Amino acid sequence: MKNLKEIPVGATATVKKIHGEGAVKRRIMDMGITKGVEVYVRKVAPLGDPIEIRVRGYELSLRKADAENIEVE
Repeated sequence: MKNLKEIPVGATATVKKIHGEGAVKRRIMDMGITKGVEVYVRKVAPLGDPIEIRVRGYELSLRKADAENIEVE
C-alpha cells in the first residue's frame, strides 16, 4: 500500500481509497479528493508539512497526517 505522502514531487497518482473516519475523512473529501481522482504533487515544504497538490484544477495544501490517509496507485 502506497500513500500520498510517499509520492515524489512532480508525480501524479490516482486515489485508490481514503482511510480514516469522521472529520478526517470528511475534510479530505471536502477538498475534492475522492476515489479515482488524479492528484499531482506540486511541492513539499522543507520540513515535509504541508504538501502542495493539484486536484481537479485546484491547488491545495494538505497536511502530512492527512496525506498518510490517502491510499494511491
